[in-house]
Amino acid sequence: MLAEAKLKALQELVNQSSKDELIWMSGYLSGLISSQGVTASAPAAGAVAETPKPSVGKITIAYGTETGNSKRVATDFASKAKKSGINAKVVSLDQYRLNDLEKEEYFLTVISTQGEGDPPAGAQKFYDYVHQTDKKLPKLKYSVLALGDTAYPLFCKAGEDVDAQLQRLGGSPLVPIQKCDVDYEDEANAWFQSVLQSLNQTSAPTSAPAAAPAPIKKAGKKIYNGTILTNIVLNDIGSNKLTHHIEIEAEDLAYEPGDALGVVPKNRPFTIEAILKITGISSDEKVTHRNSESTVRELLHDKLSITFLPERVVKKYAEVVEQDIPATRIDLLDLLRIYPVKDAEQFKEVLQILEPIAPRLYSISSSLEAHSGEIHVTVARDEFRINEELLCGHCSDYLSEQKEGQPLEFYIHKNNQFKLPAADKDVIMIGPGTGVAPFRSFLAERDAVGADGCNWLFFGDQHFATDFLYQTEIQNWYETGTLTKFNAAFSRDQKEKVYVQHKMLENATEFYEWLTSGAYVYVCGAKEPMSVDVENTLLQIIGLGAGSSPEEAAVYLEQMKEEGRYLKDVY
Repeated sequence: MLAEAKLKALQELVNQSSKDELIWMSGYLSGLISSQGVTASAPAAGAVAETPKPSVGKITIAYGTETGNSKRVATDFASKAKKSGINAKVVSLDQYRLNDLEKEEYFLTVISTQGEGDPPAGAQKFYDYVHQTDKKLPKLKYSVLALGDTAYPLFCKAGEDVDAQLQRLGGSPLVPIQKCDVDYEDEANAWFQSVLQSLNQTSAPTSAPAAAPAPIKKAGKKIYNGTILTNIVLNDIGSNKLTHHIEIEAEDLAYEPGDALGVVPKNRPFTIEAILKITGISSDEKVTHRNSESTVRELLHDKLSITFLPERVVKKYAEVVEQDIPATRIDLLDLLRIYPVKDAEQFKEVLQILEPIAPRLYSISSSLEAHSGEIHVTVARDEFRINEELLCGHCSDYLSEQKEGQPLEFYIHKNNQFKLPAADKDVIMIGPGTGVAPFRSFLAERDAVGADGCNWLFFGDQHFATDFLYQTEIQNWYETGTLTKFNAAFSRDQKEKVYVQHKMLENATEFYEWLTSGAYVYVCGAKEPMSVDVENTLLQIIGLGAGSSPEEAAVYLEQMKEEGRYLKDVY
């Protein structure tokens, strides 16, 4: 029973609410109960009757995913829908037949956002289709759950775009779009309960969709104020690479192996001075940007992205300065030199179109069990050419120049889909180059806690003499038995290039034995082409070991994914 004051407040709220609002409240409370694991007791006499059996017979839940989160959410929703008496078809957007969209009546999509507001690769075909088609969808009732990360400027942009296009084509939202941060479970569950409540209506109105779930308030990302303890180059003299091992000290650190460190790089002071000089604006002038007041210098140094501007920002710049500028990616300073602003006032307009600096994520290469009070990252200084000019990655360049004793602000990005299994489980880790970073964390953790599961590491780089990252530690783990097996592939030390996938294939028989014994497989590093080559080799090993067809091997690997035994952290 509620206390009298609470009961009175509830009755007042109910009396002031519309039917749609009451339906949403019911779904929202159901979502909270479900997400918190609360089991409702049997209804007392006089309680409100159970929700009637839904009039909707079936729905489609389509997902677009990069890391697997959207698929897990969609699968969970399908299970809940079936328990509610609704038959739910789950399909990946890369397998969805585009012509089926105009036949759909109830369609849900769960889609994440990648990079600079882009959809996952597997959802690109669907994303392009809804933008390009003019086929009307008058009978479509839909809703979008968008997964993203509020640390990035274009939060949930792919989901927003899909929602806008489905409305453009005549679709009617069952409930408005729900945008979710990295901790999405509560919001996602509340959204789906609202969807179910809308579907449960015997005559669901299409002109006035149910209200969106209210945002669930949660604490923002904790910002740590760290101090650089060590910054050393792991490569030896003569290497083609510069890979930095950076150790940071901070109070009250809390992270797990598999998590990432997020950092927002600062812009270079000499670039800021050049911009101030060319625009004539005062560095101390206060400017409001996205509801926050800062000085011009603070904006340019700490908050706004001014390097390698995307085409969408260059297009907005062209509108401000009223000049024709070809579609390109270019630094703000170069834009100002080639297409200058009229005066300081016009530059203030430019400041408003600039986007916040996006954080960069680096796999943590330490374990609190082994490195108390510290967090380590492994950073390759990224170099690339544009129009014959040698450029460096903004954040890798920023981190590589950090000196011992300097402060560094960062946050922890949880990665619950790349975690160690139980201590008695075997793991196979495949991480060439800086992909070895989380596996240094894994091995340090398992060594420190005395885990009795076996560990097999595949590492690769260019040259044994100059590029064997963490060689001494890896050898020590191997000698002490923490590392059960180790295979290295140094691609440039012989005439024919040798990569980690070649070493996997050389050990195919034993690799398959580990798989059939329940080993977990982890892959970290470059998405293209490394992770693709590794997965193809893994399928080949499964086929050889089981004597099965490629299709049967694919089913086996998919089962490993479903069991959480095949995990990737690729970029």
